[in-house]
Amino acid sequence: MSALETAEAAFAASRRLFDGVAEELQGSDAAALTHSQLEELLGSRMREVTRQLFDDHLRLRALTEQRLPQVVDAEGVERSRIERGRSRSLSTVFGKVTVTRIAYRGTQVADLHPADAVLNLPAGMHSHGLVKLAAIEASRGSFAEARERINAVTGAGIGHRQVQELTIGAAADIDSFYDALVPAPCTDATTLVLTVDGKGVVIRPEALRDATAKAAAAKGCNAMRTRLAAGEKLGRKRMATLAAVYDAEPAVRGVDDIITGPDTGDDTPTTERRPGPKARSKWLTGSLHHSAAQVVAAAFDQAEHRDPGHRRPWVVLVDGARHQLDLIAAEATRRGVTVHIVVDLIHVLEYLWGAAWCLHTPGDPAAEAWVARHARALLAGGADQVADALKAAARAARLTKNRRKGIDDAVAYLCNKAEHLRYDLALDRGWPIATGIIEGACRHLVKDRLDITGARWGLSGAEAVLKLRALRSNGDFDAYWAWHEQQEFTRNHQARYRDGLNLAA
Repeated sequence: MSALETAEAAFAASRRLFDGVAEELQGSDAAALTHSQLEELLGSRMREVTRQLFDDHLRLRALTEQRLPQVVDAEGVERSRIERGRSRSLSTVFGKVTVTRIAYRGTQVADLHPADAVLNLPAGMHSHGLVKLAAIEASRGSFAEARERINAVTGAGIGHRQVQELTIGAAADIDSFYDALVPAPCTDATTLVLTVDGKGVVIRPEALRDATAKAAAAKGCNAMRTRLAAGEKLGRKRMATLAAVYDAEPAVRGVDDIITGPDTGDDTPTTERRPGPKARSKWLTGSLHHSAAQVVAAAFDQAEHRDPGHRRPWVVLVDGARHQLDLIAAEATRRGVTVHIVVDLIHVLEYLWGAAWCLHTPGDPAAEAWVARHARALLAGGADQVADALKAAARAARLTKNRRKGIDDAVAYLCNKAEHLRYDLALDRGWPIATGIIEGACRHLVKDRLDITGARWGLSGAEAVLKLRALRSNGDFDAYWAWHEQQEFTRNHQARYRDGLNLAA
């Protein structure tokens, strides 16, 4: 049989299906359909035509596959016998197809199928395209919604647990992908910014960290049976730590560019405000599985990948949490790099507002001007002066201990964090002073997906979704997927052969 005749015979089934669809559309029943009914009809019929085309193409490959002169596995054992017609199923985005190929056999060793390497078939039954779709949909919405969407688009009949398993597998190479990624070139003047934050995720009891599980067990039974009493917490959350690293060209600003003077009588600034530094080449990561220390170390790894000689200014933005500061200081010391830690201005302003309500009645517009004046003093580098002013105001108002709690908290915060509140230095050098990027990441990566109502996560599923959402937020999904498929080829095929590099030729 000639090559043309072989191809025509292989695609006979798909031709019959296509002709059947064309004939159906020529009939009187199709003429009465609305456009939406035609869409539904063609979507269903042509999916099967496409699936059959896929299956027929694989059949053609089987018919034309030639025996290789020598097949040797990674241990050096040669496969001297073959068996034609060995088949396996593959579930694709179009439906299930059959892959038939030559099996190369040996004595008391697993069979090898070089044709599988040429196709880069997965280890399981689900195609890379189906896994990719699961990764996208599961990172976008719940696993139940992902399953519903996948089945509506592909007709694959995939189950809820399968979606979870495919999503976990899809995220397997994200860490190695970023380890190998080449950073964008920067000048020595470009600011290198690191920022870290955390967000709790409701997790299944068996996935809690040991300390959380022990603390929850030590509390014993709750006071009430159907709900938590005041002050009770149901030790059910595991902390996800998120970190971002990005580059930013310095953008020098002054106090007036951040907060307008409250005593001008006009909210409109007299001069145009200078914009702050813009983030670029953002790298974002997060983990529930790894500790906060490991995530901080990963952020420093990424920073050193961008600036191995420590020539650029390193700025670390945090919300002021003590454990974060300790981890950052320890990691910087271990690597011998100088970092400039800046506490997020917005967090400091919340303490000032807490102090303001000790001196003003609720809703008093004068509180806004009071906060603005002290905030401007902070931006000018006067953290100690602001703390002294708050203490003086409390004494002048003769506030009782209960009434001055907001002021005491603000004073303690300002005194404890004074070395990290040098906003005058940060503005003069063009550094960012707010953690908006990581705060937004916490909302987008964790709250919008992992904190949906009623969700209780297993550790592996939550970790995969968190990493996939970070990957997509970075805009790296397509590049990662090409990397992931190459890693799958290496694991599933190339590693099994002594001369695997020639298999995909």
